[in-house]
Amino acid sequence: MQRLEGRTVLVTGAGSGIGKASALRIASEGASVFCVDLNGDAVEATAAQIRSAAGEATACTGNLADESSVNETVKACIDRYGSLHGVVNMAGVLRFDDTEQLQANHWQKVIDVNLTGTMYLCRAALPHLVQTQGSIVNAASTAALQGLPCGVAYSASKGGVLAMTRSIAVEYAKRGVRANCVCPGDINTNMTDGIGFPETMDFDLMPRIMSLTGAKSPEVVAGVIAMLISDDGIHITGEDIRVDGGTLS
Repeated sequence: MQRLEGRTVLVTGAGSGIGKASALRIASEGASVFCVDLNGDAVEATAAQIRSAAGEATACTGNLADESSVNETVKACIDRYGSLHGVVNMAGVLRFDDTEQLQANHWQKVIDVNLTGTMYLCRAALPHLVQTQGSIVNAASTAALQGLPCGVAYSASKGGVLAMTRSIAVEYAKRGVRANCVCPGDINTNMTDGIGFPETMDFDLMPRIMSLTGAKSPEVVAGVIAMLISDDGIHITGEDIRVDGGTLS
């Protein structure tokens, strides 16, 4: 399919996981992809992989938690490609903390990246998306829809992303911009590599956030994201699309 031919899509978190899978899938459907990640080597590798498959991609190192970095990132995308048709916000951080022991700086880091950073990018991109009648896909999570044990900061950030996305969808509907969330659950990514759990963690509570069909690869989420960015999703806005194998069933 070449549903995205002639379009430019900015993808954050493009160095790994769902962000990388999304960048590769969107490029395979014909879009020019502006790949953004805090890890410069990883995002360069993603862009190089796209180009090696005869796609068009540019790598950019950027920090979503920094307002000026986000503004410079969007400007660099426009300077490179001249327009912006889609934004895919997949950068994020995850941590588990006993709620009673949660430190303010740990809470703030999760909120800064997952929620505030997503807002920064949407805000900077929206004037350009209005011009192209473009689309936003933000990363929420099944943690936005049900309780995640020892996940107070992460759940709050993703619930905020979901509410924010719905507000953008309403505010910009008559201006031609769509905004949706994907809510992945039980996806194999490196986000959990090396992650620690508090001593008080009750692992008997973890099966309630696991899918009925088993963990899947990031590519299954990337396919949904590509659909939402494309005209196949033209009548979908303000939605939370679960990609979770029946986690909440």
